[in-house]
This record gives sequence, C-alpha cells and structure tokens, in this order.
Amino acid sequence: MSQAIAKVQHCATMQDVRRHVDALDDLLVPLLVERVGYMSQAARIKPDASLVRDEARIQAIVDRVRPAAAAEGGQPDVIEAIYRQMMEICIAHEHREFERLRGGTGHAAQDTAGSLP
Repeated sequence: MSQAIAKVQHCATMQDVRRHVDALDDLLVPLLVERVGYMSQAARIKPDASLVRDEARIQAIVDRVRPAAAAEGGQPDVIEAIYRQMMEICIAHEHREFERLRGGTGHAAQDTAGSLP
C-alpha cells in the first residue's frame, strides 16, 4: 500500500500546484457535504441539545485520524487541527439543525408520522 504523500507530484509552477489542489477539492467537497449530511441526521436523532457536543467522540476521532495521517506520510498535528476545526463547524451546524428541526424550541417536535423529517 502506498502512502498518500507519495502521490504528491512535483510542481514547477503555482499553476501546477493550483491545478492539483483544485482536483483534490473536487474530490473533497462531495465527501464533506456527505459528512455534514450525517451531522444533520445526528441532529434529528439526538433527543437533547446537550448531546450535540460529545467530547469523548471528538477525542476518539482525533485518536483515529492522527495515526492514519502518519501512516499516509502526513503531519498528524496538521490533520488534527483540520479535523478539530471541521468538527467545531459541524457541531455548530448540528446545533442549528437541532433547533430548526424542533421549531427553535429546543424540544423534540414530531410530524404527523411520529418522526422528524
């Protein structure tokens, strides 16, 4: 198995760098949209807003991505920082979704089918 860092191609110009970064962004954006979609699902499933932030889960993710970054030839500190920022943004999104789904009341609201949309 090759490391992700080995896929980084030599670039002679900033145009080359930007072309490669843009190609990676084309792959990352759909994955990030999908990940945020699961945060919307979490907001629907969690019964209380106090459950949105889960420090144990945050640490479990960090504990999982740091060695994965190192195994790929990356810098664990950089990947951890990216993940921590992403998780904070996702937590804020999940809080907004939690409130939106409950009509801003903070309490679970049910539709006529007995579940949230």
